[in-house]
Amino acid sequence: MDYRRLGASGLKVPALSFGAGTFGGSGPLFGAWGNSDATEARRRVDICLEAGVNLFDTADVYSNGASEEVLGAAINGRRDAVLISTKTSLPMGDGPNDAGSSRSRLIKAVEDALKRLGTDYIDLLQLHAFDAATPIEEVLSTLDSLVRAGKLRYVGVSNFSGWQVMKSLGLADKHGYPRYVAHQVYYSLVGRDYEWELMPLGLDQGVGALVWSPLGWGRLTGKIRRGEPLPEKSRLHDTASFGPPVEDELLYRVVDALEAVARETGKTVPQIAINWLLQRPTVASVIIGARNEEQLRQNLGAVGWSLTSDQTRKLDAASAVTAAYPYFPYRRQEGFARLSPPAV
Repeated sequence: MDYRRLGASGLKVPALSFGAGTFGGSGPLFGAWGNSDATEARRRVDICLEAGVNLFDTADVYSNGASEEVLGAAINGRRDAVLISTKTSLPMGDGPNDAGSSRSRLIKAVEDALKRLGTDYIDLLQLHAFDAATPIEEVLSTLDSLVRAGKLRYVGVSNFSGWQVMKSLGLADKHGYPRYVAHQVYYSLVGRDYEWELMPLGLDQGVGALVWSPLGWGRLTGKIRRGEPLPEKSRLHDTASFGPPVEDELLYRVVDALEAVARETGKTVPQIAINWLLQRPTVASVIIGARNEEQLRQNLGAVGWSLTSDQTRKLDAASAVTAAYPYFPYRRQEGFARLSPPAV
């Protein structure tokens, strides 16, 4: 397993990490992902550790805390061998302080997560969404207190816009608070919006990407093909509306290219889609999930080899879309090159 620095921090994380959203799954979304109990989860953790995957990602909102509880049971007795990443800020109830990133909410959320995980510290806490109602200084000072108390080692965010990350980093520098070193983002061959603004920001500011849904919300599993109906057992029947939308023509263009590369390499479609991400700038770790051991072992096969430059260009071309303003290519205009940042 390849290990990479997480952003500008000194923490090294595996190129692949495991998403525990399938642990204890319940409800229309997480139940469709999977519902591994503690025994199954422990076996998944065993397989990951054998392969060198020691970072496990979860969130309080995953099945209302059940994912954290099952993960905690699965790593019991080997806490020092793993890195735990969890997230908070999304609603955990209907009360006025059950959502967001206020001082009250963050302190309670961290204490609750520590209990569910059965640990006294979290390696990486990420804010699951930007809280526009809470001053950023309040958020950062609270995270600073939790880091100083030894309850958090590193902090990051998830699903923030560029200005939200940059303003937070500027205020962290101004007041001497811990900087965000990670941004958990949606990024895939059928969803490359991350490249327009957040990737250049990550390069400039030392914020590493932890990639969620690298298979485009289950669309790049190799089971979806041009001219064929959606497989009967696909979770997309129940969960497509929860995730990022994808236009059919883009999807099938990418699938065609993936299948062509699969024939050339002898690798599976998911392995190729994940390997492509591992070659992208700022990507520290790609979060893989699995409802069973077969899926997990297949995804683990995405490392230890690399696409050729020709294969990468083929996938780049198939997945390319015109960026939104102001990111669409002015490069054709005379004089743009001297005004543009380095290509990413």
